[in-house]
Amino acid sequence: MADMERPGVNAARLWASGLATAVVAALLAIVGIMIARGILDVPVLAPKGEGVWGNANTFTYALLSGAAALLATGLMHLLVLAVSTPRQFFTWIMVLATLIAVVLPLTLTVEPGAKVATAVINLAIGLAITIIINSATSAALVVRRDRGATDAATRQWNQPPNTYYDS
Repeated sequence: MADMERPGVNAARLWASGLATAVVAALLAIVGIMIARGILDVPVLAPKGEGVWGNANTFTYALLSGAAALLATGLMHLLVLAVSTPRQFFTWIMVLATLIAVVLPLTLTVEPGAKVATAVINLAIGLAITIIINSATSAALVVRRDRGATDAATRQWNQPPNTYYDS
């Protein structure tokens, strides 16, 4: 009887990667705001008078960026469990969601520099989340083999049956 393989995911590894991605996304939001306000002198999220560090909106933007990474991790986990090509669907969903996040600030009636700066920050955050979670999923995917299955047709007499987890 051939091995019975079931796809699976190392949830602890995937979610640890998702948490690390949330930190990266939050820090990327802060760095983007600092560059826009401090170097380019472009207001993002708050009036210029708020300074390089901004106000509570900077914290909210960073927090929402981290939350987006955690939502993306949850989406990937669901896709791994439910569809045949999870990374392909994840990439398409994330690219389209990122595109919405890039286009949305461009439709607002605010200073053009603020529109572009916010769109660029959203693009960087969306791409970072997409790339990191997609990459981390490769390390978190596992193929589980049923312990009772054997590969007798190809196994030599002196080899034990395969009862391990491939990573």
